Parts: sequence; structure tokens; C-alpha cells
Amino acid sequence: MCGIVGIISREAVAPRIVSALRRLEYRGYDSAGIATLESGHLARRRAQGKLSCLEETLHAAPLQGYIGIGHTRWATHGKPTEANAHPHASDVVAVVHNGIIENFRQLRRGLEAEGVRFESETDTEVVTHLVSRQMRSGLTPKEAVLSILPSLRGAFALVFLFDGNDDLLIGARRGSPLAVGHGAGGSFLGSDALALASLAEHITYLEEGDVAVVHLDLVEFLDSAGRPVTRKSHAIATESLLVEKGHYSHFMAKEIHEQPDVIAKTIATYVDFANSRLEPLETPFDWKSLEQVTISACGTAYYAGLVAKYWFEKLAGLPVQIDVASEFRYREPPMPRNGLMLVISQSGETADTLACLRFAKSRSQHVCAVLNVRTSTMARESDMVVPIHAGPEIGVASTKAFTCQLAALLALVLHAGCARGTISDSELPQLLDEFAALPELVRGILLREGEVKSIAGEIADAGTVIYLGRGTSFALALEGALKLKEISYIHAEGLPAGELKHGPIALIDQRVPVVVLLPSDEVLEKTISNVQEVAARGGRIVLIGDEKGIGNCGVQATACFEMPRLGSLFAPILYAVPLQLLAFHVAVLLGRDVDQPRNLAKSVTVE
Repeated sequence: MCGIVGIISREAVAPRIVSALRRLEYRGYDSAGIATLESGHLARRRAQGKLSCLEETLHAAPLQGYIGIGHTRWATHGKPTEANAHPHASDVVAVVHNGIIENFRQLRRGLEAEGVRFESETDTEVVTHLVSRQMRSGLTPKEAVLSILPSLRGAFALVFLFDGNDDLLIGARRGSPLAVGHGAGGSFLGSDALALASLAEHITYLEEGDVAVVHLDLVEFLDSAGRPVTRKSHAIATESLLVEKGHYSHFMAKEIHEQPDVIAKTIATYVDFANSRLEPLETPFDWKSLEQVTISACGTAYYAGLVAKYWFEKLAGLPVQIDVASEFRYREPPMPRNGLMLVISQSGETADTLACLRFAKSRSQHVCAVLNVRTSTMARESDMVVPIHAGPEIGVASTKAFTCQLAALLALVLHAGCARGTISDSELPQLLDEFAALPELVRGILLREGEVKSIAGEIADAGTVIYLGRGTSFALALEGALKLKEISYIHAEGLPAGELKHGPIALIDQRVPVVVLLPSDEVLEKTISNVQEVAARGGRIVLIGDEKGIGNCGVQATACFEMPRLGSLFAPILYAVPLQLLAFHVAVLLGRDVDQPRNLAKSVTVE
């Protein structure tokens, strides 16, 4: 997985491929490479490490071709070495690939029995040799690609470059996203709109199973059966161009500070504040007749779903089942006939979550997707899309996407509560007023970033950190722990505060910081009791709570960050911000690569 770019142009493509790959760095990667045609023949340059390493290689040995493919690789099969870097090539074809070929071992054994020698440990190289074999038997490039695709099991986005064909790229997708870009400067292939934003004016997303035969001035689309089809093109959104850090040191910092504006945009999409009512929201189902909501997501999006579970059950009286996507589909849970499947994903391409969506559709569920990318696969395959309007998120650790997911989910819950009669007409205006106040409250917290930065030193020397919360704050404890793990590489664990005494309290001593979330909610007194248990065992307590929560705690805390007072319903959105800032400043203090932490990818398009 990670980034794919292909270009056919009237000028040298290597610099443009590198530039486009740089736009995909946010996905995470550990090697990179380019292949072009030089005097009609395949030539490759690959390097382990960052794109700067590939640029050094290209500086020493430039590529001048007018057609080429490039890739940033996040290692799945085989270590991140130059030999395992893409493109993989034979004497007749070069290939770049996102995804996983699940039956590659079986295919490799068959090819080795025929005398084929492999140069890498990757699953991708089998595709190179399968196409090469077919071409040597007399098939055209197009015929060769179409003939081998049915033999591949798993997920893939593939782009092929052929020796001696300076006006042909072929792309194919199954399970991993791929798009074709159209513009005056040539024809393009890429993993997403960000890859193509500086190159193309319009973009066409391949549907599941599609093949694109791309020439300089013509693109032919074929469906999974090899039949010609028409696919709709879209203008590339202007926001896809807005991926610069500006005056911020890191994309993560920029995206944290964008939250007042993007949260306001999300809320304004779903709330008519002038008339103190919700904007109309068309649903392909009746909220009153739903028997159950099932939520599935991964990582940070899963924690947003966990908050939504509390909201749906409390505000709308709807029972909710939730599971991480990688577990949900394999346990094949029974689902009621009149149920709603809610999938949450920033990219709309997360492989495990997409598989859950398809499982739910096979069980006759209504499917609603909460997404940041409206042109994604999940958006196209869902019955209903709830956009979060966060804009491009480049930092691997999700920040503004998380808070916008929460805002969009809360709007959805308010709709459900009003439709089911669990939120009255007299209650709604007060709820909307508090909803409207959130962006400015977030802005106020960001103005006090220095206070959070000063707390970072209390965390940076720890070997492990525990986060505690109850109710929706438990989900935030999980999210805070994940953020710290992702970008600082410090082990952290989020726990429901009431579970502390059922085992984890054994971890507490003076070396272990314990971050406690203390909003003034119905379980405040219970949480305070748990804080006192930590204090009695010498834990280093960091309190994040409002004046009432901190004031009533009665312990000597190592550090406190006082939050504004607001209704507990909205606390998860607000409390996410200091947790993000804390993780960020700890990581910076430790000298970590905040935007591209080790071993991680932004969009996980493989299982």
C-alpha cells in the first residue's frame, strides 16, 4: 500500500512523479521508486527511506522519459529495502501495487516451478511475472493484464508500464482505490485526488473491478468482465490543493489549529441556527422503525463510534452494537432485518471497514457512511453519506477528522432523537445553542496551548501512561492513549476509570503518569473516587477537567488543565483538543517524526 502515481505527458515525467508522490507522503511509507521508458526501454530508480533518498538517486542517475510510474511503499511482505521497493519489473513490464495479493505464495511456487527467478520478497513481484509470461506467449499488454487479474486473490490497485509502449499505462483496482486524472498536460493515474491535484483538472474514480487503459489523449474504461463502460469524471476539489503547512512546524499542528473553523463548518451543514432547528436530512430509512444501530470502524474512527454509541442510546433510545471492523465481519454477527449499519472512516477506503459495509449490505442493512472523502468507495457503495467536511488531513495521527466525525455523528443522533420523540421540541434549541458554542470554546483552548506544552515534560520521561475516563470520557481516554502511542512511541493505555481497581491499579507508582478526564457529568463523583485511589498509590496525576471537576477532586495533582464548563453531551469534542496537543508536544519534545510516525500509514487499504 501507500502511494501510486502514473503519468503520460509531453515532457519529462520523473520530477512530476516525485512531486506527486510527495503529496502522498502523509500516507506513510518506507521506500520509494520510479520507472520510466528511456529510448523506449524500461529504466528504474529505487531507494530505501524517504523521498529525499530517491531524489539523490535520481540526481546521480536522471530519468528523462515522457511516461512513467512511481510508488511510495509501506512494507507488508518483505522488509523496507531497495530490492523490495516498487516498481517491480521484468524485461517487458514494470508494476506498482497498493494492497495485498493473498495467494501470492501459491502463484510464486507455480512460477518458480517454471524456472522464474524472483528478486524480492514481495507479493507484488508475482504480478510482474504473470503478465510477462502472458505477453511472451503472444498476448498484447491489455490482453495479458485482463487474463491474469482473475487469478489474483486479495486487494489491489495496480498500474502497469510496458517496454516499447510510450503511450500506454494500464490501471486496475479491486479493493484499493485508484483514479484517472485528465488534463491538458497529459493523462494521469493516482491513488487519490491529492496525488493528482497539481497535475489534472478532472478525475475519474475506478469502480470495483475496473480496468483503465490510459493513453496520452484517450482513456478506455473496462468493467470486471472486460466490457467497455463509461465512468463519470469530476472536477478536482479546490481543497485538494490546500496541503501546505503554512507557518506551522508540522501538518498535525496546522490541523489541530484548523479545528475551530472545520468544526463550525460541519455543524453549520447540519444545523439551521437562525431558526433553532436541524437542517433537513434525507434518510433511506425511518428512524422510528429501526431496531438497532451497528457501528464499525478502525482506530480513531472507532473511538468516535464508541462516543456515538453512548449518544444514540441516551438521546435516541436506540440500542447500538459496536466492534472494530477487523473483528466484526469475521464473527458474522446476526443483524436485525430493520437495522442501520454505520461505518466511519476518514478516507472512505479503509479495507476492514469497507468489508464490513459490504457484509452489512449482504444482510439487508441500511448503510450510512460518515466520511471525509465524498468520492470514496464507501461513499459510492452506501445508501446515505454524512460528510464531515474536515478538509484534507495530512498528519497520520487524526485530529480534525476525529472532532468533525464527532460533530457529524452528534448531528445525526439529534436527528434520530427528534424523529423518535426522545428529544422534545422544547429541548432542542438549548442543545443547538451549546452545539453552536463549541468552535469558539475550541479556539479558546488553542489560545492556551502553552499550558498544555508545559505539561508535556511530565509525560515525556514516562515508560507508560494511563488515561482514565467514564462514559464518553472513556472513549476519549482511549483516543488520548492512541495519540500518544502513535506519535511519541510511549506505551499508553486508556481505561474506564471504574475498571482501575480490577487489575490495572497494580501498575500505579510514582513513575506512572495518570491522565484523568473530569468533565462535570453524572459520573463525576465516581471518577473522583478513582482519582483518589491513584493518589493513594503515588501516581503522578494530570487532571483535565472543568473548575468543578478539578476543584472537588481533593488530591495534589502533578498538573492540571482547566476546561470550560459546558453540557456533558458536548464534552468529547472539546476534551479531544488538549489530548491532541499533549501528544503533539510530547512527541516534539522527544524529537519524533510527528507527521509520519514509524510503521504507520494514513489510509489503511489492506487487511
